[in-house]
Amino acid sequence: MTSTEQKSPSAAGSGASATEVFRASRASTDAEGAVAAERVDEVARAVLTAVHDVIREKDVSYPEFQAVKQWLMDVGEGGEWPLFLDVFVEHVVEEVAARTQQGTVGTIQGPYYVPDQQRLPSPAALPTRPDEKGDTLVFSGRVVDLDGNPVAGAELDIWHADGQGYYSGFAPGIPAGNLRAVVVADDAGRFEITTVAPAPYQIPTEGPTGKLIAAAGWHPWRPAHLHLFVQAPGYRRITTQLYFQGGDWLDDDVAEATKPELVLDPQRGDDGRLHSEYDFVLEPA
Repeated sequence: MTSTEQKSPSAAGSGASATEVFRASRASTDAEGAVAAERVDEVARAVLTAVHDVIREKDVSYPEFQAVKQWLMDVGEGGEWPLFLDVFVEHVVEEVAARTQQGTVGTIQGPYYVPDQQRLPSPAALPTRPDEKGDTLVFSGRVVDLDGNPVAGAELDIWHADGQGYYSGFAPGIPAGNLRAVVVADDAGRFEITTVAPAPYQIPTEGPTGKLIAAAGWHPWRPAHLHLFVQAPGYRRITTQLYFQGGDWLDDDVAEATKPELVLDPQRGDDGRLHSEYDFVLEPA
């Protein structure tokens, strides 16, 4: 067994962690208010009608129905609903939200966010282990408004997988907060973040989500990416991911979250490190 296989997180473990993080973050946003009964009725009826139509169109049998029922139970018991919904559904919710948004293009958040990370002034280096594997990446740019004016003190909440495709907080043996931080841009809206280039990764596959992927003949891979929230008072927060030109699975992401506007093209500098720049544009809230 390789060292990668030994430290690979289980689907149940990753799913449970994602569930706990979601519940904690959701508790802080419950004050946003309940959804109106009319809206619940409208959306719930539409979802049920769509399910009914699929059953009729595909001649779903009783054994197939019972298998789906068992699978739904397994997803809940395994704590994998955040994993499944973020991988297979969130990109469409984001697509709808983007219809009325300006500024930098967004994409999905994903299930591996952990709030309340260390705040660091720019230029900053993300927390890493002494023996962190992977190419050093220097990621820099500016945060500006729609008119190109700098957004002083903008915050970049950044997190990503390590050089083997694992996230701190969701895989054993990785220190809490590794490759995670909130970086504060300077008065000119500039930021510089030194980290390591992340690797592509498989979503956990031995749980019910993985069983669905295997049964359907799909692959479980996501391309390498950086996750970011970019925000400042008075502006809409951007939720996005940045990918890497030529990376594996860039054109075949299991989560269907990649966009051409979000692809970096890092170049190796004279210092031997990879360098990439990207500017973020915030719109008024």
